[in-house]
Amino acid sequence: MNHADHVSLLQAAELSPGGIWADLGAGTGAFTLALRDLVGPDAVIYAVDKDGRSLTELRGAYERRFDDTSNLHILHAKFQAVMGLPQLDGVLMANSLHFFKDKAAVLSQVRGLLKPGGMLLLVEYNVDTGNPWVPYPLSFRTFKSVATAAGFEEPRLVASHPSSFLREFYSAAATAP
Repeated sequence: MNHADHVSLLQAAELSPGGIWADLGAGTGAFTLALRDLVGPDAVIYAVDKDGRSLTELRGAYERRFDDTSNLHILHAKFQAVMGLPQLDGVLMANSLHFFKDKAAVLSQVRGLLKPGGMLLLVEYNVDTGNPWVPYPLSFRTFKSVATAAGFEEPRLVASHPSSFLREFYSAAATAP
């Protein structure tokens, strides 16, 4: 997948410009860059990942693409242990939830980071059976069930994209009450 593919997976969520966002499990920033394209230069983005090298790469890519990192905050941490963030307008989790077996607990924690009406934007493989590299994927159908159990309003499918690895990616949006 390339940058245009990343943007297209998020674009149909119709994100409002600006706001305060966190990319949990940001990695090298492929989806952080797509998010920034969609929410614009006035948005504040917290990129959270446990891999410091990936975050260094993310910062460099962000600076090359946008010439300014003043609204980008890099947090070297496990995202389930992040504290001290302001209430968020949105959380992006792209290919990070599939590393957690107890998705309901993670999603409940994420819901607690969001303002009322805040959005969780998820990108995942659309399968329920994993492998050593993607241990606990969840299909959109499963995400709907787990997200509502974690207190989100009914999730909606945003987009999908073929994957040569595990059939298909999807993006979904869920709102905190």
